[in-house]
Amino acid sequence: MSGSGAPLRFTKMHGAGNDFVVLDLRPHAGRPPPRALDTALCRALADRHTGIGCDQILTIEPPRTLGAAAAYGIRNADGSAAGQCGNGARCVAAWVLRDSVEVDPERCLVDRFRLDSPAGTHDVDVLDLHHYRIGMGRPDFAPARIPLRGFDAAREVYPLAFGGEIVELGAVSMGNPHAVIEVADVDAAPVATFGPAVQAHEAFPDSVNVGFAQVLARDRIRLRVYERGVGETLACGSGACAAAAVLMRRGRIDRDVAVELPGGTLRVTWPDDETGLAMSGPAAFVFEGEWRG
Repeated sequence: MSGSGAPLRFTKMHGAGNDFVVLDLRPHAGRPPPRALDTALCRALADRHTGIGCDQILTIEPPRTLGAAAAYGIRNADGSAAGQCGNGARCVAAWVLRDSVEVDPERCLVDRFRLDSPAGTHDVDVLDLHHYRIGMGRPDFAPARIPLRGFDAAREVYPLAFGGEIVELGAVSMGNPHAVIEVADVDAAPVATFGPAVQAHEAFPDSVNVGFAQVLARDRIRLRVYERGVGETLACGSGACAAAAVLMRRGRIDRDVAVELPGGTLRVTWPDDETGLAMSGPAAFVFEGEWRG
């Protein structure tokens, strides 16, 4: 990819190992218009050998609803758009909070503010400078909203055929589609092979994020996630919410649970089916730079 236009400023961040390139695409006085974020540029930025390297690209955009501090967009490493990213939401919250301090220390954001995502508007609670809680909304179990073909009504378990074998899984939308498979040992789960197989199944017309969950106790689970457009990641915030919601509805775990992922631990709380679910965890700055590709 040949260089063109002004350098693209970026921030590298991660939430529990799920890593991001953050781009400020808001118009700024005296700054050249932001470069169009097309598929080729996304893939170049995300490449871990010739680019910056990341699971997703997060774009900071002007707010879309009254009272929100900012909006954000999500692009996967392959350039495809995503509807939600829980770890990304925390990183955006940390980025926006830091930016508000730098722009006007006297009027910086306080301990609670709102962000607009592709999936809706989310409350943010600043737990400390490195940890944030995000209101993720109510999980949607309606098959048509996931989307999941072949079923008219929500079920706790969906039987799907894979090469003559029936596999039972849960499914839910957290603003993006998730399938959840409960396993006895997450370390032995066939994430790299079965994750793509589930994504390619005709029941998921828009593909799906595939979580492999192991229940350790009423208040603790382990999870690995094979993400759409990325592959297995060290953590998936919306995947943690999806796995917790599916297992909570089955009565397998309590309504306040720690989710252990390869990159760190997130906490998911969902008081009851009629309220919104919340997720908390870390957000970290790694480095700043300019992309001249």
